[in-house]
Amino acid sequence: MEHLELFFKSIFVDNMVFAYFLGMCSYLAVSKKVSTAVGLGAAVIFVLTVTVPLNWLLDQYILQRGALVWLGPEYADYDLSFLSFILFIATIATMVQLVEIVVEKFSPSLYNSLGIFLPLIAVNCAILGGSLFMQSREIETLGLALNYGFSSGIGWFLAILAIAAIREKIRYSNVPAPLRGLGITFIITGLMAIGFMSFGGMLTGGDDAAEATQVAVVAPVIEMSNTESSETVSQDTEAEVNETIE
Repeated sequence: MEHLELFFKSIFVDNMVFAYFLGMCSYLAVSKKVSTAVGLGAAVIFVLTVTVPLNWLLDQYILQRGALVWLGPEYADYDLSFLSFILFIATIATMVQLVEIVVEKFSPSLYNSLGIFLPLIAVNCAILGGSLFMQSREIETLGLALNYGFSSGIGWFLAILAIAAIREKIRYSNVPAPLRGLGITFIITGLMAIGFMSFGGMLTGGDDAAEATQVAVVAPVIEMSNTESSETVSQDTEAEVNETIE
């Protein structure tokens, strides 16, 4: 259940584009055609799926305070968290280089259409954001880190695929001249982000209902106990008054 909740939350609620607006450079530049959007989105999914669990291992066994205790008790006080950015980016750059080599080898047309934006995945803030969010949210297991990286990549993929499909249709629409190009794209992105915000209630509504039910059940019990306590106090007070009179 935890994996399923994290999966859907990373795609719809904590979407990299619509919730945090990360990776907007590639999102806007490579979303003119669906074919190029699919290629870049698949590359982002692969990079996030590989780098987030790798960086989780680095964080757990090297970077955190006391993570080097497996080398010996004398290393228990070492804190290498200041190296997080350097090691995370090194891991991401390695995976991006691997993706670039594979795409150039097996799909030269896609490689040429993506252009400079394929190697720029290494500095895509959505990729680094996935590892940093994993670290700040203290994801507990390697499986959850793998799930988070994969689902975050799918969320970014759906975002760029949706805007690419819309932009292909907009070419045949009568868009006002001042809004053509990036103007209407930003407006559509904002509207889509508002739509994705509505998914947040799907995951939190059940918790709110459970809390409301619990309050509704507990309130009468508390009121009853308060009533019994007040009746007991009044009886004790009446007994004390009677003793005083006697």
